Amino acid sequence: MGKIAVVGTGYVGLVTGTCFAETGNNVVCIDIDAAKVARMRNGEIPIYEPHLDVLFERNIKANRLTFTTSLEEGIKDAEIIFLALPTPPGEDGSADLSYILGVADQLGKLLTDFKVIVDKSTVPVGTADKVYAAIKAHAKVEFAVVSNPEFLREGFAVDDFMKPDRVVIGASDERAKKIMETLYKPFVRQGNPILFMDEKSAELTKYAANAFLATKITFMNEIANFCELVGADVDKVRIGIGSDERIGKRFLFPGIGYGGSCFPKDVQALHKSGQEANFNFEILDAVMNVNENQKTVLFPKMKNFFKGDLTGKKIALWGLAFKPDTDDIREAPALYMIDELVAAGATITAFDPEAMPNVQRLIGDKITYGTDEYSILEGADALLICTEWGVFRNPDFTKIKSLLNDTVVFDGRNLFDLDEMSEKGFFYSSIGRKLINN
Repeated sequence: MGKIAVVGTGYVGLVTGTCFAETGNNVVCIDIDAAKVARMRNGEIPIYEPHLDVLFERNIKANRLTFTTSLEEGIKDAEIIFLALPTPPGEDGSADLSYILGVADQLGKLLTDFKVIVDKSTVPVGTADKVYAAIKAHAKVEFAVVSNPEFLREGFAVDDFMKPDRVVIGASDERAKKIMETLYKPFVRQGNPILFMDEKSAELTKYAANAFLATKITFMNEIANFCELVGADVDKVRIGIGSDERIGKRFLFPGIGYGGSCFPKDVQALHKSGQEANFNFEILDAVMNVNENQKTVLFPKMKNFFKGDLTGKKIALWGLAFKPDTDDIREAPALYMIDELVAAGATITAFDPEAMPNVQRLIGDKITYGTDEYSILEGADALLICTEWGVFRNPDFTKIKSLLNDTVVFDGRNLFDLDEMSEKGFFYSSIGRKLINN
């Protein structure tokens, strides 16, 4: 392949650029943040993602992965330009396309030969047309715009990129199709498909996939809440329905809601796109409402345990990231629980293997931070678990009991076995399962 340019070095852009470099392509990543570019040139990776650091360092050393702040310099020799720019939700829930369209406007003035411009960001239906129009307003040469949505799971992004279930490419230009097929062939050697379709269908595929998964999680959370009311066990229900191959085992684990950079934003944006087309996604209305409430579903249980008064109670909090194996705290349920608990007069000391610096930057000294999962337990009135990091799954329960003021655990991720918690003498409140009240 010729040179590849990736505009934007956020989560998607950096994984995309690094993984393309790993298959022998020369990749230049472009970002307006000069300090960030300088750090990356020095081999400093700006995000936490398992296994990315090894590929990042290797390809910088091989000079296949380079960085610049100059859009003109970065795209000069590139055959393909990926737009991996943020599309944050606006106040009305719609995706903000100003970053993408701003770069598209600049690209139109800079193109000197045929290039394929690829929307890698998650964007609403019709964005490829808008990008094409923005470039066309200034361009004096031919170009193609392609939609190529990413399906990366934080914590598994490198594996997802290198061995994708499928590659979705929305393209109507035959030359662009061939270029994209050649680019992705090394990633689908085991036979997984490259799916070609029109641009609008590709754009909607990404939103539909995330909205469906968010709906599946939310449905299970509703079932879990109902289980508590009628005395059923959500773990048994989950196994019972997950054994049906039409339903499948994944995304059936109940908890305190979904967060992160994708599900909340994409469900909201798809819902807004529907409104703009005079279509009401009634299911997505319910998904958003249920998920919003689910994030703090443990708060009334905690308040009830402390007889309506959390003033002066010290809560130890395990997990701040929205999910394990990432430092991403966007829409993290832990942040919602922190707001509720602090407003009720509680004090919080938290530990997370990766996300504490990001939380500290966001909320400062609203809470305190520990050096490990046990140090924060000393003198605490309860342990609250918000993220299912592996390090929390098999803890030293004897140590926990010796450090806590009272053997009280509120578990938003159902990490522990009910019988074991009962045998060990804990008060244990989880999601969709019976209350252990010793």
